[in-house]
Amino acid sequence: MRRPPATLFCLGAAALVSAVCALSLGTPYVPPARLPATLGSDGLAGLVVTELRLPRMVLALIAGACLGAAGLVLQEALRNPLAVPEMLGVSSGAALGVAAPLVLSLAVPLGLQPFLALAGAALGGLLTLVAAGFGRSPSAVLLTGAAVAAALQAGLLVLMVMADQLDLQLIYRYLLGSLSARTWDDVTGLLPWLAVAVPALVLCVPVLGVLRLGDDDARALGVRVERARVAALGIAVVLIAPVVAVCGPVAWVGFLAPHLARRLSPDGGAAGWLVRSAVCGAIVVLCADQPARLALAPVETPVGAWTALVGVPVGVLLLKRGCRPARGREPVPLPAPVALPDVPAPVLRKAER
Repeated sequence: MRRPPATLFCLGAAALVSAVCALSLGTPYVPPARLPATLGSDGLAGLVVTELRLPRMVLALIAGACLGAAGLVLQEALRNPLAVPEMLGVSSGAALGVAAPLVLSLAVPLGLQPFLALAGAALGGLLTLVAAGFGRSPSAVLLTGAAVAAALQAGLLVLMVMADQLDLQLIYRYLLGSLSARTWDDVTGLLPWLAVAVPALVLCVPVLGVLRLGDDDARALGVRVERARVAALGIAVVLIAPVVAVCGPVAWVGFLAPHLARRLSPDGGAAGWLVRSAVCGAIVVLCADQPARLALAPVETPVGAWTALVGVPVGVLLLKRGCRPARGREPVPLPAPVALPDVPAPVLRKAER
């Protein structure tokens, strides 16, 4: 059954309103009617909108789309709705790769920070795969990933103990996820990773649709399940690591966006869910960034705090509604048992007793 277009209209309206708020609200305030004339102008308002607010909005859309797509890839590859980047050691490993040079006072060029995040994310994912037997069991991958994430977070706590007050504040803000003071350089730094991840996602979609059938059925259709699962996790790492390097681990987007995508299209396949999950993730991060900027102005709060604040109850509600039977559907009665005629028991002959 197709969903009414009202949900899609609401999503588009939420994205449009959030985009207008992202460009208009703040200091200085720019009326929405003057936004086209303000973009690219030489005044203070034009500089703020073009060089600060617009790249922040674009970065929120890209980061949300990457996290939403990565969350769907993980959940489909592991056949578990609770498979999220935060529970597989990927986000914690990327955060550790970025925080370690900061605490240890290592001079790292800005262009190498995504590579450090990628190395940390690859380390977390590799530890999970090695400990779980390279994807032989989806449940083992998820449980082992939770253990690896806890170990990497313990390493982060050790670094935080070693850090001074200034570095500690930076690490706290980074670990909660923030889009503050992001520029076009941060946006362009994500483009090479997207050039690698998007074609890989296109090639991965048919395999994800087969993995949903189960390992035995996938093998019967000629899919090498372990290799396909490892490839899917690798694609998720490429999507998550650069975003974590630039914005920090924005929590619960990879969990919430796939569930919203499935609610919008319950009968859709992996390709439709992937596109909807990326769109929902982009809208979630963009909407959460507005209270992060404006709720306690002039002080900004991390966007990850708002995504977690909204994502946890909404995700639990979606899971509970997904477990309920659909309304209006009555259980199909079982057919009545057929009465068999009474047949007398065979009489044993004397020789057979």
